Amino acid sequence: MTQEDKLPAPPALAAIALCPSEELLERGRAHSFDVLQYRQPARAFALRFEGQVVAYLNRCAHVPTEMDWQEGEFLDGDKQFIMCSIHGAVYDPLTGRCVTGMCGRIGLTKIEVQEREGQVYWYPSRDTKPAFED
Repeated sequence: MTQEDKLPAPPALAAIALCPSEELLERGRAHSFDVLQYRQPARAFALRFEGQVVAYLNRCAHVPTEMDWQEGEFLDGDKQFIMCSIHGAVYDPLTGRCVTGMCGRIGLTKIEVQEREGQVYWYPSRDTKPAFED
């Protein structure tokens, strides 16, 4: 065993409970939450698509504006894509990549989430942190 093997692992970012898993229905209303992105207040959202929970910053890649049609409503009429209500830019729900519209090759900013034991958790990053500390 080397000296490096004895060093403790770096602390993992603490998970933050977002919502119960049952709140996120397949292709349904998203769970919105407040974050600080580069120390600036912003909104983010988590939704379930094809059985997976995904989360993104609520900011269109074309023009930085919130995208939901109504609170928590991000999917197009056919519930196939995330669509910006202002510009009509269209994103793949599983990857956040731009499919069509003025967003070019830029995609949505991914927020790390994990679902386990009936709960959805968010993992803050260096760039995206909680808006409010308990």
